[in-house]
Amino acid sequence: MSLLEVSGLRVTFPGDVCAVDGLSFTLERGKTLGIVGESGSGKSVTSLAIMGLHRDATVSGSIRVDGIQVVGAPQDQVRRLRGRRMAMIFQDPLSSLHPAYTVGEQIAEAYRLHFGASRKAARVRAADMLAQVGIPEPRRRLADYPHQFSGGMRQRVMIAMALACEPELLIADEPTTALDVTVQAQILELIARLQQEIGLAVLMITHDLGVVARIADEVLIMYAGAAAEQGPAIPVFTRAQHPYTRGLLNCLPRLDGDAQSPLIPIQGSPPSLLNPPAGCRFHPRCTERTSELPCATERPAWRIASRGHHAACHLLEANR
Repeated sequence: MSLLEVSGLRVTFPGDVCAVDGLSFTLERGKTLGIVGESGSGKSVTSLAIMGLHRDATVSGSIRVDGIQVVGAPQDQVRRLRGRRMAMIFQDPLSSLHPAYTVGEQIAEAYRLHFGASRKAARVRAADMLAQVGIPEPRRRLADYPHQFSGGMRQRVMIAMALACEPELLIADEPTTALDVTVQAQILELIARLQQEIGLAVLMITHDLGVVARIADEVLIMYAGAAAEQGPAIPVFTRAQHPYTRGLLNCLPRLDGDAQSPLIPIQGSPPSLLNPPAGCRFHPRCTERTSELPCATERPAWRIASRGHHAACHLLEANR
């Protein structure tokens, strides 16, 4: 059984805004799944649904964490899962950390809650976690406040807080946003090392294909709230089957390409989720569609490209 099983996930906000529409995927223990897409594709909405953090949305479908159903579960049960079985690193560590409490207090809080530990034991655990994520002088820095840390160090604090209760699933939502490339590399190496040491399953949510190519075992490409393509990282990056995936890859500079050749952007903008287009949601921006295919009228089925590699595109069927 997979550690995380998401099936037919649908998240709708007031006003009939469907931010995630029929998403399904699984994640095995010790593996990394990268979810990629433009802003507004439903990546963060999916992560919050897994954590049971939506308050003003209607969530349907199925989300199971180690066999435990999250959708429709009592809030007390979901709270027991959060921190202990699954944890999340949020996009902006400065706004996610409370400015009025010390870093030590914030790391120790969840540990005390889930394990009933004493203040002293929780403080020792907090210091150990700061040391584990590479923060110098961890015991002294327990008394510091978030604003006394750099951006990269705050992200390390968030990782320490997320892993303090030894969860099995770590959701990292844009963990390297606003960090310089050197610090980005350090954070990614830290997550990869901790994953190897404690057997974490990691759900990496990002718009950065380079990050996903570096650490992910599998890749899920999302567009306008739905899955466009999914498969092992190497086939997806080297033999992309969906025009949207190919468009994202064409936007990236390549070390083996011509330095003078321009990048090729995807024309247009993502559709409004209030009124998404009929058929394939990507078809208004797709340069590969033809009049012979029902791209504008029929939503494409999830088709097999190769073993473990799938895409939702009419071209995949037409080219067989």
